[in-house]
Amino acid sequence: MSSTTDVLHATGEKPVRSRRRVPFRIRTRRRRARWIRRALIAVLTFLLALCTAVVVAYQLTVIPAPHPEMVIQSTVFLDASGQYLGRRGPVDRQDVPLSQVPREVQDAVIAAENRSFRTDSGVSPTAILRAAWSTLSGAERQGGSTITQQYVKNALLTPQQSLSRKAREALIAVKLDRTRAKDAILQGYLNTVYFGRGAAGIESAARNYFGINAKDLSLSQGAALAAIINLPSYYERAGADAKVTTTLQKRWAWVLDGMRAAGTITARERASAVFPAFRFYPPGDTDGQRQYLIDAAAAEAADRLGITQDQLARGGYTVRTTFDIEAQDDTAQLVGHAPPAAKGTRLHTAVVAMIPGDGAIRVLYGGADYARQPFNDSVAGAVEAGSALAPLRATKPGAVAAASLVRTATPTPLQLASAYATASAQGTYAKPYTVAKITRGGRTRYTAHPDTRDLLPAATAHAAPRGMTSYTGTAGSGATTTRTLWHIESDRQLSVTVALFAEHPAKGKRAATPAHLSDASAATGFAAGVAERVRGR
Repeated sequence: MSSTTDVLHATGEKPVRSRRRVPFRIRTRRRRARWIRRALIAVLTFLLALCTAVVVAYQLTVIPAPHPEMVIQSTVFLDASGQYLGRRGPVDRQDVPLSQVPREVQDAVIAAENRSFRTDSGVSPTAILRAAWSTLSGAERQGGSTITQQYVKNALLTPQQSLSRKAREALIAVKLDRTRAKDAILQGYLNTVYFGRGAAGIESAARNYFGINAKDLSLSQGAALAAIINLPSYYERAGADAKVTTTLQKRWAWVLDGMRAAGTITARERASAVFPAFRFYPPGDTDGQRQYLIDAAAAEAADRLGITQDQLARGGYTVRTTFDIEAQDDTAQLVGHAPPAAKGTRLHTAVVAMIPGDGAIRVLYGGADYARQPFNDSVAGAVEAGSALAPLRATKPGAVAAASLVRTATPTPLQLASAYATASAQGTYAKPYTVAKITRGGRTRYTAHPDTRDLLPAATAHAAPRGMTSYTGTAGSGATTTRTLWHIESDRQLSVTVALFAEHPAKGKRAATPAHLSDASAATGFAAGVAERVRGR
């Protein structure tokens, strides 16, 4: 019998091989391996595409210019000793170089807002995770954005909350970090971050919370400002609200502890730190006396710089004036006790104090309240001079020279004060001025120099009187009636002119008209007292 194989060969058929069944366990393992391979390929493809998209997006990302409102700064006015008078401008911000922010203040802000700032790449995934955990666990609130991201969000982008904007924010932050120095980023941040109390930037914050410049901030003050950044609108009442103050003090301590842990302050500095005192909030009304001073100085400063007053207000200048704010405030208090006006009339008081031979104006009282009367009586009020011109028309050489400065019977108090100051300076006229120095960004843009001219020959001036001049003059319609009263106290150090005059206020279409002083004797004593008090400071 032939074998099966022989038969198959003879018939030309192929032998059928028997198949062994693969176990289910092995088949499952093989399928899993295929799924894993496919999944890995898909993930790798996705990651490659994502990385490519990120690289392309990064290359196409352009760092935008700051918003126009971030370029605008306010102009600050100071008195002769550097005390704050007020500001002009749409936003309370003045840029300062980082060199004018103490290093411990910089470190405090870093400890409060982004402790990895010096080493991160502009974004910090760990900070984002830590902020999320703090929120979920109820611990101390922490921001997930780095200082770089906050600067990008505040100064370069819109506040819109969307994933696309957040992605763009991160890309710009990374590019900013790779193309600019950390100090440049920190400087931009410190000049734009909001601190509450209307203060944008560290310079305005230092002034609004502590009444000083950023360069003068102490460690404790800097840590307090750094702590405020977290919730500026809430913390701005620090010092005025006990609950807010207590909450801020806890965060202030947390900031200092962070600085100690980072090694930026010593254990001794941490132990000796004392929670600072804050300026009262809300601040007092600035539409009272000081706006008269700012008006005069702003007009003069714009003229000296050759720009408009609007450009001055938005330019971030610091205008050091010639005014003595303590003497000005003292004058305002004294004028508040002026003799009462007659029924149906209004009493006006103008006070000018200036330095003879120099022209610097120390006091310029032009009205009781700028909000009710923006017109400055001292600078623009035309007041009857009357007998106040008599000493300037005397035979003394210095007085004769001074008389030539008053070419009208109704001079302004400033004009008459300038004439008496010229007489006290033995005939040396000095043009009155209110601006001593103008700076911007740490650079001096203008420095005042007295503008003088000699109205008398040297020999005659040497013979002119050098003593104290005290004089009271009046203007009126008769022997028993007085419309205007002047009192002048003048020597080589300071010339003070006080003018009192009354008027019937304007009503409807009827213009204001001169009125008589109700009590000339009381007005005389009052004016003399004001002049002596101002000169004696």
